[in-house]
This record gives sequence, C-alpha cells and structure tokens, in this order.
Amino acid sequence: MAESSNEQPNEASPDPVRPDPAPEDSAPVDPSSEDGPSEVEPTLALLSQPRRDLLTRVAEVLQEYGPKPGALNDLPQVSVPAESIVAVCRRAKDDPGLDFKMLLCMSCVDYQEYFQMVYFLHSLEREQTLVVKVDVSYEEPSLPSLTSVWQAAEWYEREAHDLFGIAFEGHPDLSPLLLYEGFEGYPGRKEFPFYEYQEF
Repeated sequence: MAESSNEQPNEASPDPVRPDPAPEDSAPVDPSSEDGPSEVEPTLALLSQPRRDLLTRVAEVLQEYGPKPGALNDLPQVSVPAESIVAVCRRAKDDPGLDFKMLLCMSCVDYQEYFQMVYFLHSLEREQTLVVKVDVSYEEPSLPSLTSVWQAAEWYEREAHDLFGIAFEGHPDLSPLLLYEGFEGYPGRKEFPFYEYQEF
C-alpha cells in the first residue's frame, strides 16, 4: 500500500504470522560463535535467531545480486539494486529453501531526495516474511514491473504510479487506479500542495 506523510516515514509494518518475540533479556546469538552470545549489528538486534538464520540463507541465495542485509524492526530485510529487483524476487519465489510465493504488501516511501519501494514477501509453507527494499531516483522514478512474478503487483504498482509517479516498465496497464484521467501532480509526494488543491 502506498504511503506518505509530512513526518519522517515510520516503516513499521504488521507481520500477520509473527511468532512471540524472544524475551527482552536474551542476547542475540552469533551462530558462528562457540562461546555463546556475542554482539551483533544494532539493526539486527531485534531479529530472533530463526529470522537471523533466514537472513543468512537469503544472503547466500541472492549473493550474485549484492544484497545488503538489515532489519525492519523485527523482520529480516535486504536492499538490492533497482535493476535486479525482478531477478531477486523471482529467485526468492522459486528457490525451494525460501519459497516466497506471496507478495504480501508493496509500498512506496518518499524521502524527498529519493523514493524507496518496499516489498513484503511471505512464505505460507514456511510461515516467514522477508522485506526487500529498492531505492528509486527522484528525478526519473522508474522500476521494472513485478507483474511477471506476482499478479498481485499489478494494483500495487498502479497505486504507486498514481500517488508517486513511479513508472513500472513492463506493466500491462498503468491507467489510474485511485485518481482520474487528467489529475495533475502526485498526491503521495511530500511536496504535493494539499492545501492549495481545489476539486471542481
């Protein structure tokens, strides 16, 4: 779902199949250490051990695309180059060790200097969720469409096109979904003059 706000974006997103979090007093465990708990990157500190294991597996499967691991609150996350998004999502969907067959949600965030597309992928079989992020140019916002990977991407991409002006190359029909033909501007962007707009 596309989103924008005059405040800094809050990227928290509900996880419909989130297990109970680990106790607050339990330190994250480094799987490569035989001495027990050790320090981890601050961005990964909220990930449970199974989710950190998933992030390691994702990094291995997507290694050729240069994924940058991280965390979105307590969800594993990878950032990838825009030109690789279709190949990354296809691999995440088809690899039997990942099995992300569902595009759970897709959103756009306006950071004013650039856009960021955020994809929430879900595996029903494994009950796991992965976040994939891609940075998009503000001057020429364009990305390959994911409609060839998930049909559900069609309306999400039309929404992002309506509200943020992002062009999705290969999309079958980017006609307005929320707005009307001839609407001027992109109301999802922070720069959109809401208080000056008048509807006739």
